Amino acid sequence: MFVSLLLFLALGAIAGVLAGLLGVGGGLVLVAALAWMLPGVGVPKEAAMHAALASSLASIVLTAAASARAHHGRGSVLWPTVRWMIPGLLLGGWLGSGVAVRIDGDALRWIVAGYCLIAAAQLTFGGTRAVAGGAEVAAPHGAPMTLAGVFIGAVSAVVGIGGGSMTVPLLVWRGVKPVRAVGTSSACGVAIGLASAVGYALHAPHGALPQYAVGYVYLPAAIGVAAASVLAAPYGMRLAHRLDGTSLKRVFAGFLIAVAMSLALAA
Repeated sequence: MFVSLLLFLALGAIAGVLAGLLGVGGGLVLVAALAWMLPGVGVPKEAAMHAALASSLASIVLTAAASARAHHGRGSVLWPTVRWMIPGLLLGGWLGSGVAVRIDGDALRWIVAGYCLIAAAQLTFGGTRAVAGGAEVAAPHGAPMTLAGVFIGAVSAVVGIGGGSMTVPLLVWRGVKPVRAVGTSSACGVAIGLASAVGYALHAPHGALPQYAVGYVYLPAAIGVAAASVLAAPYGMRLAHRLDGTSLKRVFAGFLIAVAMSLALAA
């Protein structure tokens, strides 16, 4: 268990940097890594994918909060947008987790891998809305953002992420500067992680994991990852402010492709 905890801490450090850099709680890399690791610590293989998703989402609550706090310090969080999206994110996260627990683990693995490739393609080839004079638009708000939150929350719960690979492109398309889209996405990730993790804990069948777990949330992984990621998130945030928008999108796209390959190889 001691060696496993060290591995969870190392994984959390990586997740924290990604949280600050890409606007996600490191969920994508966490899901892939935990799906490999959890069977080695006693999690049944057939439950490993669900546990990876649930544990990733639980850790995202603190990881995304740390990232959002760091971005807020630099004025990179559009709080009016966050307030409009939170109701939808909470509802979507709860509903998505309820659907995910009813999907076979191998099917979930392919769903996550396919999602990663779609998101990478969108980042690579998707355009942004032109803004007159190069000025940034006002913070997106209104019912459409709440509805978008439902969709983002539900999909995020199924693939175990903080929603950055959807929230960031949406906000950039709406005319928000990439670094502010990343900061706003980090704040949204707190709501997604909270609702989804609670859903995986309560929707799981009784005795889904043998020990050290609440439902599908494997506590040593969630706590170890969260503890390290909170400390590492500010470093990713500083790096995000040094990269231009194009570089940030390329890093994100390459990251998603690597995760998809890892999941496919494990299938």
